[in-house]
Parts: sequence; structure tokens; C-alpha cells
Amino acid sequence: MPFLILAIIIAVVAVVALALSVRVIQQQQLGIIQRLGKFHRTIEPGLHLIVPFIDRVAYTMDMREAVVPFPPQGVITEDNLMVGIDSVIYYQIVDPVRAAYEAQNYIQAIEQLTQTTLRNIIGGMDLEETLTSREDINQKLRSVLDEATGKWGIKVNRVELRSIEPPATIRDAMEKGARAEREKRAQVLLAEGQRQSQILSASGDRESSILRAQGERESAVLRAQADRQAAMLRAEGEAQAITTVFGAIHAAEPDQALLSYQYLQMLPQLAQGDANKVWIIPSELNDALKGLGGGSVGDAVKNFTSTASGKFTAPERVDVFAEIAQAKKAEEDQSQAKVQAAIQEAARLEHGDNGARNALTPGRNEAADPVADLIADDPVDDVAPEPARLHQDPQSPAQQPSPQPDFRAPEGDPEN
Repeated sequence: MPFLILAIIIAVVAVVALALSVRVIQQQQLGIIQRLGKFHRTIEPGLHLIVPFIDRVAYTMDMREAVVPFPPQGVITEDNLMVGIDSVIYYQIVDPVRAAYEAQNYIQAIEQLTQTTLRNIIGGMDLEETLTSREDINQKLRSVLDEATGKWGIKVNRVELRSIEPPATIRDAMEKGARAEREKRAQVLLAEGQRQSQILSASGDRESSILRAQGERESAVLRAQADRQAAMLRAEGEAQAITTVFGAIHAAEPDQALLSYQYLQMLPQLAQGDANKVWIIPSELNDALKGLGGGSVGDAVKNFTSTASGKFTAPERVDVFAEIAQAKKAEEDQSQAKVQAAIQEAARLEHGDNGARNALTPGRNEAADPVADLIADDPVDDVAPEPARLHQDPQSPAQQPSPQPDFRAPEGDPEN
């Protein structure tokens, strides 16, 4: 029985000793073994056997890069403004033995060192420089921390300022300033747009006014030319009508009796009209009545008309159509000269560009000129009316003189 109890005790001790002697270290970790309270060695990731009850794994160090955020802290700037700065540290253990034995709590030590370093750096900057110099602050803070934590077996890879919070009053003032700046830029852009719009509108109004004035000028010139030609045509027609009537009268040799009869026929027309209340007989009526009976007055008139018919000469005729045709021909000549100049210029340019191609194709020496064909096929519009056909059609009824009545007194009755 005592032997059995001793065997059980030995077995339990062996199991406990075996459990204490086997240690497993995870990947990216390092174990620090102490023997009797003193550093003995480090073990790599994997399965390891240690001396039970003598050796133990005192520290298990994580060799990966770690991220430690620090709570916001108040820092006073050079212009005596309190700002809250929130930072974050990226570090990595490069010497696990130093990290375990050189610093009691290296995380707390890095936090306190970060706070004091930030107060020292921010204290030499004003608020505006602090807000715009994050990269410089990060570089300065990292260099100080890296130098201080090197003896702890820790390397600070990066230091970032997550936020810089100025006081509420300063934020309101900054927001108002930013809002005013944005409104200023918006007003400047709006004023610039209105200026450009007004300039373009004024330029468009100017060009439209110029074009409108040119159109009115050309319209007035064309209207004046049309009025001139119409007036000349009317004057020529009236002159020819007067000449025809005057020549017919003199050719017919009217006597005093016919003139008196025509005078009496005009009296009813003189009396016509709604406004005529009183009709006064002209004093020449008696002389006209006397002329019907013949006498010395009739002979005098007859002798005068006979004499005047021999002295009458028709006025010089103004050929308006010849003037219109001449102006049209001048315009056509000017247009043809401009077209020929354009054709020569185009031919010169084409000769310079296609000289080599024309030399390789001798069969195309006489290429058709499409511009000349187009000019030949497109007649110039007439700018003046066609010459009157009164001078070209002698058989027209309007040109044939109407037969004039023979007002000469019959032979044997010279008194009438």
C-alpha cells in the first residue's frame, strides 16, 4: 500500500514536471526565459523544452509593429491659445531584452514623452502655423521619440497628429473668415462674369448697330437710285407725251373756232365740285364767243400757229435706259474682274501644290476649271429693269401715233 501511494506521487510529479518543461511560442513572438530569477536566454517561435521549476518564460514579446493612440491633450501655442491635439504612435520592438528590462512600462513612457515633446514643439508656433505644419510637427516628434526609445529596444516608425482642435471662439472666427473669403471670391467671379457679359453685349450691340447702319445706308442708296430712275422715266414719259401732243397740235394747225369750242367744253368741269356755291363766268368767255364767228382774232391765231409750227423743235431726248444699261455693264465688268482675279489666285496656289502630280500625269494638261464653269453657268443678276420696249417695238400699239383729226377749215370757207 505505501508503495502504491509513492508511485502515484511520483507519477503526478512527473506529469507536472513535463507540463512545466514544454513551452510553445507563437509566430512573430519571442520568449524570454529566466533561470532562478535571472535572464537566461530567448526562445524563438515553436516548441521548446525548459528545465522545470528552475526555468520559466518571464516575458512573451510581440515583434510586430503596434499602433497606440493617445487621448487628446491640451497644448498652448505661442499666441496663448489652448488647442487639443490627438496623436497616434506606430512603433516596433527591435530588442526584446531591452524592452523587457530597460523600461518598466514602455507604453506609458512613450505617452508621457510624446506629451512633453508636443508641448515643446507647439509652444514655439502660433495657431495658424500649427494648423498648416502638421508634417513638420510629425517629423520633429518622430526624431525625438526615436532617439529616446532607442535605448529601450523600441523603434518609432511614424507619428501622426489625428486632429488639432482650436477653441470654439477661434473656430467660429475661422469659419467666418473662410465664409467671408468664399463670398469675396464668389462676388469677384460674379462681377467678372457680369463684366464679360456686358462687354460681349456691348460688342454685339456695336456690331449690330454698325451692320444695321450699313444696311440702312445701302437701302437708302438703292432707294434713292430707284427713285432717281423712276423720276427720270416719268420725266421722259411726260416729255415724250408733251412732245407728241404739242407736235400733234401744231401738225393739225387748229383755228380759233376749235380753241373756243374746247374752252366751252371745259366750263362744265370748272363748275363741278361739292364746295362750289358761287360760279363766276370768266371774262375771257366773251372773247371765246367772239372767236367762234371768225374775224381778225381767228386770222391772227391761225397765222400765229402756222408760224409757230415752222419754228417748233422737239426737246433733246434723255435716254434713261442707255444710262441704266451702261451702269449695269460697268457692274458686270467689275464683277468679272474680281472673279478672274480669284480664279488666277486659286490656279496659282493649285499649281504650286499639284505641280509634281501634273508632271506625272501629262494627259491631264487641260483640266476643267470648275470655278470658271460655275461662273459661266451662273449669270449675273440684273440690277436694273429691262430697257423699255417702247423704243424696240415700233409695231406696238402704244407707240403708233393715234390718227389726228383734221381741223383745217374746208376750202371756200376761210371765215370758219
